[in-house]
Formats: sequence, C-alpha cells, structure tokens
Amino acid sequence: MAAIGNLRYRPTRRLSQLYAGLVLYGVSMALMIRSELGLDPWDVFHQGLARQTGLSFGTVTIAVGAAVLLLWIPLRQRPGLGTVSNVVVIGLVVDATLALLPTGGPLPVRIGLLVVGIVANGAATGLYLGAHLGPGPRDGLMTGYVARRPGRSIRLVRTVIEVTVLALGWLLGGTVGLGTVAYALAIGPLAQLFIPLFAVAPAPEPAASTPDPAACAAGAASPATEAA
Repeated sequence: MAAIGNLRYRPTRRLSQLYAGLVLYGVSMALMIRSELGLDPWDVFHQGLARQTGLSFGTVTIAVGAAVLLLWIPLRQRPGLGTVSNVVVIGLVVDATLALLPTGGPLPVRIGLLVVGIVANGAATGLYLGAHLGPGPRDGLMTGYVARRPGRSIRLVRTVIEVTVLALGWLLGGTVGLGTVAYALAIGPLAQLFIPLFAVAPAPEPAASTPDPAACAAGAASPATEAA
C-alpha cells in the first residue's frame, strides 16, 4: 500500500482528495453548528471551550488538535502530511464558513443543515482518510493508544474518549441535542460507505522478472560441460 506521507504514488490525486476532504469537513462542522440542534462529541467540547475563552470555534479546534497531537509523542505515533494539515485546514475553513452562514432560521431549514452536515462529514472522512496521508490527530490518538495496549478494544477506547470530551463540552456550555444523537448513530455507517468508495488503490507491486528460457537452459548445461 501507499505508505503514509509517501507521495511518489499518485500525488496529484491524493493531495487533491486530502484537501477536498479537509475543506468539506470544515464546512460540514459549520453546517452542524448553524443547525443549533447538537454537535458531535469533539465539537461540543470545542464549542464549550470557545464560549468560555471567547476564541473563535476554528481557533479552538486548531489549538485542541495541536494539543492532541502532542499526546502522540509518548505513543510513538508519526504524523503524516494529512495529520498536520487536518489541524490547520479544518479550523480555518470552519471559521470562514461560519462567517458566511446566517444564524437561526426555521426548524425545517436547521434540520436540513444538520442532515447535510452529517452526510458531508461522513464523505469528508472517507476523502481524507482514503488519501492515505495520515489520520486526524483525534483518530490517531485512539489507534495509537490501542497499538500500545493491544488488549484494549478500539471501540471501547473511542467510546471512553468521546464520552469524556462530550461531558466536558456540555459542562462548558457546548450544544448537546438531537444532532449529537443523530451523528453518533449515522457516522459509523456513513464512514463504512465512504471510506472504501474514496480509498486510493494501493501502488501496484513490482512485476517479478520472467526468466529467459534460453538462459536457463544454458545455465543448466554449464555444469555438465565443465565436468566433461
């Protein structure tokens, strides 16, 4: 397979897909925020921190991503280009999109924003992970921890981390609601649909050289000739 960070294989396709996915991810986050119907666990945490600090949502997202990336060090995880880009690009895009989207609106419109946001988030996940240029810092934290503790279930570790950040975010004033439940139920099936759909095919294996029959025959005859 194409190694993480290795751009020798299909670089244009993989870079385009990576950044398209990260931009779409930031847009999807903004759509869910503007729905005001609840966010995914990490974004509840980001929103709570933003409300407590007065920083923009995107700035908090970048700061938390950088802090989580530091936790990779004891786990001996190596970030790829996609990991570092994830920290910066998503935060910038979510702030830019929030500046363009109006707040409030009738409930049917907000439900539409939520549904589009969740589906777009699943597609964005498939795009940037399918580029094989490194996971996001939060996903890498989970997989890195499980790699260092093989007996732990990644599902359990992910659940513990996300319940923890959800609770902290709610205590800080983040929005928990219908959207939080809808995201939790939908993101798994959506990721399962989109990740294989957008996965870049691995680099072809080098073809094994076919031996020349004439050379083989000559080689086989050489010992007998020398013995004679």
